[in-house]
Amino acid sequence: MHPIIDTLTRIKNSYHARHDHLVVPFSRLRFQFLALLKEQSFIKDVTTSKNGSKKKLEITLRYVSRRPALTDFKTISKSSQRIYAGYRGLTPNIRGGIVVVSTSNGLLPGEEARKKRVGGEVLCEVW
Repeated sequence: MHPIIDTLTRIKNSYHARHDHLVVPFSRLRFQFLALLKEQSFIKDVTTSKNGSKKKLEITLRYVSRRPALTDFKTISKSSQRIYAGYRGLTPNIRGGIVVVSTSNGLLPGEEARKKRVGGEVLCEVW
């Protein structure tokens, strides 16, 4: 399973269980993705910690009026079928969320990728 989709699934399940915190294994891709979610106000905070020889990411979930800030997501690009788009092909998310694009500039929301005129692999939609 793709690490970003695994992380989103864990976050969604933690929101449904009404947890405040979540711990996931560390990777630079996950950290960059979680920093993007924090910037877009889907989570409250993300920090790194070291437990023995393994690094972990500690995620603090964000609730708005006792409702989860992240309600759902949709996987666009899968390991069996990669979906790429140029900056002109990046359409806004109609649900009010963001489209996450893996570009040569790192992970970017779809709007920012359009402004910077870079395309890439469309990973998922988050709302």
